[in-house]
Amino acid sequence: MADNIADTRTASFTDEDALLLHSSGRPGKLETLVSKPIVTARDLSLAYSPGVAIPCLEIQKDLSKAYDYTAKGNMVAVISNGTAVLGLGNIGALAGKPVMEGKIALFKRFADIDGIDLEIDTEDVDQFIAAVRYQVGFGGINLEDIKAPECFVIEQRLRELMDIPVFHDDQHGTAIVAAAGLINACHLTGRPLQDTKMVVNGAGSAGIACVELLKAMGMRHNNIILCDTKGVLYQGRTEGMNQWKSAHAVNTPHRTLAQAVAGADVFFGLSVKGALTQEMLLTMAPKPIIFAMANPDPEITPEDAHAVRPDAIVATGRSDYPNQVNNVLGFPYIFRGAMDVRASTINEDMKIAAANALAQLAREDVPDEVHASSAGRRLNFGPEYIIPNAFDPRLISRIPPAVAEAAMKSGVARKPIADLHRYARDLSGRLDPTAGALDAIMENVRANPRRVVFAEGEEEKAVRAAIAYRNAGYGRPVLIGREDRVAATFAALGAGSTDGIEIHNARLSETNEKYTDFLYARLQRKGFLRRDCQRLVNQDRNVFAACMVAAGDADAMVTGLTRSAAVCLEGIGQAIGNAAGKRAFGLTLLLGMHGRTIFIADSLVNFRPNAEEVAEIAIGAAAAARSMGHTPRVALLSHSTFGDPSNERIIPMRDAVAILDSRKVDFEYDGEMSPDVALVPSIRALYPFCRLTGDANVLVMPGLHSSHIAARLAHHLGGGTTIGPLLIGLEFPVQIVPMDASVSQIVDMACLAAYQAAVR
Repeated sequence: MADNIADTRTASFTDEDALLLHSSGRPGKLETLVSKPIVTARDLSLAYSPGVAIPCLEIQKDLSKAYDYTAKGNMVAVISNGTAVLGLGNIGALAGKPVMEGKIALFKRFADIDGIDLEIDTEDVDQFIAAVRYQVGFGGINLEDIKAPECFVIEQRLRELMDIPVFHDDQHGTAIVAAAGLINACHLTGRPLQDTKMVVNGAGSAGIACVELLKAMGMRHNNIILCDTKGVLYQGRTEGMNQWKSAHAVNTPHRTLAQAVAGADVFFGLSVKGALTQEMLLTMAPKPIIFAMANPDPEITPEDAHAVRPDAIVATGRSDYPNQVNNVLGFPYIFRGAMDVRASTINEDMKIAAANALAQLAREDVPDEVHASSAGRRLNFGPEYIIPNAFDPRLISRIPPAVAEAAMKSGVARKPIADLHRYARDLSGRLDPTAGALDAIMENVRANPRRVVFAEGEEEKAVRAAIAYRNAGYGRPVLIGREDRVAATFAALGAGSTDGIEIHNARLSETNEKYTDFLYARLQRKGFLRRDCQRLVNQDRNVFAACMVAAGDADAMVTGLTRSAAVCLEGIGQAIGNAAGKRAFGLTLLLGMHGRTIFIADSLVNFRPNAEEVAEIAIGAAAAARSMGHTPRVALLSHSTFGDPSNERIIPMRDAVAILDSRKVDFEYDGEMSPDVALVPSIRALYPFCRLTGDANVLVMPGLHSSHIAARLAHHLGGGTTIGPLLIGLEFPVQIVPMDASVSQIVDMACLAAYQAAVR
């Protein structure tokens, strides 16, 4: 099982990379954001003294009002004592804090649930329970990384003492996702679940939780054999037993794992690498189902399993294999549904509902944006796709409603939802799909590595970015620079070997003459002599890098650290032009602007586009937004709204609407309009003839000056994250980073360029 989104084997990094991420800027992964304005004296009076006394008194009269006046209803506590952290073991409460912060980040990223981590520095069960039971400010408790058997006692007693969901994810998250996969595997192999014979190796928290959930779903007690390090849990065994193991002991003559798996239909591994051998697998029933969930190394690899049993269905905890059993498919959405109906607990019915909803989702047609994150595999329900992809945007609208409905039917919901269909629609709009789309892009590049040129190869940031690009498995980076200078930078960084990284000195490269000939053929009728082209290839690294890409010696390039975007574009343009029938433009993404993504175009190329250019930019920007999971609504912006005030500056935007009309494009658009009309429903209502059915998410600017100003103001004043501008529409992939770009930004832009190359 896994909480991780990408296994370290497919997303390589150094220890220094991990430490740098956690220490750079604001240390850690969390910060507090204030959801109400505290700007004026009146704001302060309302948010704090004396205004804050009013909701306090209301809550005193009715404790349920805390859900209305505080963040309780959307706040989960992630609590651990650090006794079983990932594969690290008992490292202590404080040492486990990075994991707890990461868990909160996943709650927010996948289900828009806020969280606070609490590290309880005790291994005493009673002390731990006492520290947690009086926490009343949360809507749910996620217990994490607590060793067995203490975790069973802690969870059970806290569930009895508290009236909010208490959920130990290491147990139930794994069990729910694995159960979903087993439902589908049994369906594909024609096995009724209740008649299926199963062996579970690993009698810790996750193993026992899997057994308990599957029995609740209908599997027979005697059809499940549970094993631990000492062998089969059989009736009468005394060594290494406890009350939780004894509950699942069966009457069987088998004493070893090898004996137990002979003839079994299913193997669940929650143990250690290599526990299931090929010899054991050969003895299993036809079409065996193997869930080898030890991480990072499974009990048996899919390659080894299929070598002897090609009829096997195999799942692991790894993201680089099909059928990943990943806890992130469960816990965010289970808490979302439970908390939205104010459930007093998470019961078996709710877990089963989550498992069934996950299983059903895997049987449905998969959206195109999900295919992009599938490491080159086409996702269709079958032996290699029995569990949904972790980046499927439909998870948020499928799992929580199923959990909420089960909570209502089982009587633990204190705030029932009248319209579950409306609830599902609301959930779909709760998360911005851009983050998932960008994650999917990164996974696609790992599956389809590309050779990317870092034009400013002597710069320390470029070198560090190239190393990170290589280590992440995105492909082969190429640095343009003098070998001695690049080597010196490597040495200063203590970066070790340059294996997997190419270094090209433009002046001395063996391809110099080829690129000169290529450039001269392009520019000879534009006033360039051959010696001019030779000089450009020798001296301008952007020209050399662009020639390298244009000639097919590399897939993409990234630049911008040492020169302005305008200067970079001039050099790149000598070797790379617009794609056929395309308009080159820049697209800036503003992420997290009021919980959504806004696309701004053109933010890089066209200084003051005419009507035809505006229309082409709108078409390209809408396509880009759609590729990232958005339904584009395009506003052609101006200082004027539908002719008020009127002057010649509005003509290109107005005429562009007519051009889009004539082309019968397949997205919403309108203009000319001011930004407040595009983004504020109450103002847009003043113009009932406006074609936009909702807030615009693609803003086409009347000129480069306005887009630059808007993007920079939004970034610095709006609190969102800016990506780009992305360069779109060239015949070969090129990205230009800001001169103050961080290493992470450079890597992201290089990865986006590589993705453009992969889908060309």
